[in-house]
Amino acid sequence: MPPPPATSKPPTILVVDDDAEIRYSLSRVLSSRSWQVAEAASGEQGVALVKKGPPPDLVFLDVRMGGGMSGLEALQHIRAANPKQLVVLMTAFGTAQTAIEAMKFGAFDYVMKPFDPAKVLALADNALQAHADLRAVGDYKPTINADDYREGIVGSSPVMQEVFKVIGQVTASDVTVMITGESGTGKELVARSIWKHSHRAAKPFIAVNCAAIPDNLIESELFGHEKGSFTGATGQRLGKFELCDGGTIFLDEIGDMALATQTKILRVLQAGEIQRVGGTETIRVDVRILAATNKDLEGMVRAKSFREDLYYRLNVVRIKMPPLRDRPEDIPSIVEFCLQTLVRQRKARAAKLAPEAMGVLVRHRWPGNVRELENVIYRSAVIAQGDTILLKDLPNEIRAEAGLPAVSGGPPFGTAGSAEAGASVLTVGAALDFLLAELARGDEPVLARLERELLPRALQTVDGDVARAAELLGLTKAALQKRLKAI
Repeated sequence: MPPPPATSKPPTILVVDDDAEIRYSLSRVLSSRSWQVAEAASGEQGVALVKKGPPPDLVFLDVRMGGGMSGLEALQHIRAANPKQLVVLMTAFGTAQTAIEAMKFGAFDYVMKPFDPAKVLALADNALQAHADLRAVGDYKPTINADDYREGIVGSSPVMQEVFKVIGQVTASDVTVMITGESGTGKELVARSIWKHSHRAAKPFIAVNCAAIPDNLIESELFGHEKGSFTGATGQRLGKFELCDGGTIFLDEIGDMALATQTKILRVLQAGEIQRVGGTETIRVDVRILAATNKDLEGMVRAKSFREDLYYRLNVVRIKMPPLRDRPEDIPSIVEFCLQTLVRQRKARAAKLAPEAMGVLVRHRWPGNVRELENVIYRSAVIAQGDTILLKDLPNEIRAEAGLPAVSGGPPFGTAGSAEAGASVLTVGAALDFLLAELARGDEPVLARLERELLPRALQTVDGDVARAAELLGLTKAALQKRLKAI
């Protein structure tokens, strides 16, 4: 990354270390860029200089200093006095505990001794750029109110305004609606919005992912079964349609439904009747059906893999969700909505995004659409050391598309002074320890939370192919389907 543009006043850097030789050599390296360098021989002296002000643009702080205040203690005092102060810790001991504590207390990064001058300068450039980003953000003034988007659908672009209009038009009736669009565009949010604004809002809304349920179980899931109707049917079970009587059922990924089940769905639409698996009784149900798919149903009809009569029954009104790349003007509002939600749920501290980082997000193509953007914001907000997501906090795959260099080791740990051979081991081990520490703070078991985040992401990566996702995760298809149902 090139150094920040020159200003009338050169950046100031404070080096805090009890070793005079380290202070001298590091100051010589940093002064080669014409940066103003000050020195402090102890943690107490460094904290006093920061508090006295004006605060430096960057602090290099040794972790272990003989006697008195340690580097981690000094870091906490410095951050308490100036929460936006950027601090790089210096250590000769690259342990997981050091990494965890450094990032926990808000260090920008840490560098290993002995120093590589080129890497130290690159790290200083990154830190000073981050400092400039923080200054550019200024005081945070929300541009949206998350409470105004209770439906979870955010956007004011022309294409989204058309979506909102159609939602309003179909809420007054029980017309069947087909919602199409790429994965991650928010099709279920549209279905829920239709239900919430309809006369059925007081009755249940049940979403069924047709792709996540095996063909031999989906009929039982939808229509229920009688005792003894198949192996394992130890009692009578009501299906989703009976449970949803009077309400709205959302059949997601309906293009993955088997032809035999399609026939029974057609009967529900035509006659409002179902039969439980293994049963003979005809049961009347009053259910509104909303369906969604990311597949080409017209092509499937031509290929005889989707019933034509069912297609026309479902496709009375169609709502096409636009991909995020077609409405980049909505990205800032979506980002702000995500951050407000995360802060309110106490899942992250970051409440704003640096302008340069926002520019990168707006230019990204977002193949995973809004779901991918939400994931990136969540990851970046957790990684951010303060209340602002900086350019360095974005995942390396996003930075790469923008033509930016990867952050060493990727978030959350840099290895600016590490040998290449040991960098990846240190980074992965420290990152795992840090992740476990973060997860342990929540009110949900660690493995359950990991599954809730990881399994849908794995499916998204392979475009909903359950068998392929199971292979990637080292599970059987049946095991993955069972876990997906549990979350």
